[in-house]
Amino acid sequence: MKVAVLGTGIAGRTIGSKLVSLGHEVAMGSRTADNKSAVAWAREAGDLGRAGTFEDAAAFGDVVVNATVGVFSLAALESAGADNLKHKVLIDVANPLDFSRGFPPTLSIVNDTSLAEEIQRAHPEALVVKSLNTVGADVMVNPGMLPGPHNIFLSGNHGEAKALVSGLLESFGWRRDDIVDLGDITTARGVEMYLPLWLKFFGAFGTGHLNVHVVVAR
Repeated sequence: MKVAVLGTGIAGRTIGSKLVSLGHEVAMGSRTADNKSAVAWAREAGDLGRAGTFEDAAAFGDVVVNATVGVFSLAALESAGADNLKHKVLIDVANPLDFSRGFPPTLSIVNDTSLAEEIQRAHPEALVVKSLNTVGADVMVNPGMLPGPHNIFLSGNHGEAKALVSGLLESFGWRRDDIVDLGDITTARGVEMYLPLWLKFFGAFGTGHLNVHVVVAR
């Protein structure tokens, strides 16, 4: 599969490397074609990796991963080009964390909408699926590093798109029973609003190698 990974931060590089290790062709996109992080990543990735602009990567990918900084995601996706996102599964792993006032960050989009909804609204012909935003990058691609069962979530309006993302998550090591489909794209509000609590967990335990497990009475 050809995958565009937009964003050169730790999440983008980690997801891109995992995809390459699974045999997928990956184009990492950034604002400029000569972005040092993207070029270095592509060099390490070998024949299955390449670097380019957001537009280059989105045109290349059959699936697009938004791993850009959340407060800039809408601008990055606009730069990628609406035509390059049409009818493609767009996996949004970003969080709209605003660090402009320091730490802890606030959410720049919250309550009556979400970043994922704003992306879907801006690109109505894309198949947006929110996932992986509730864990750190290492856990995204290696859930087995944590002991016991723990959950990852899906939000989106398109069943076939969520099925594709679920299959990709399983290839990353997530157990099918631990993947929770929350419903349509509006449910992304909940998983994005979870991030302030995740940051409190990080502070309390001193590590981002953590996650939650939903326990349900039967």
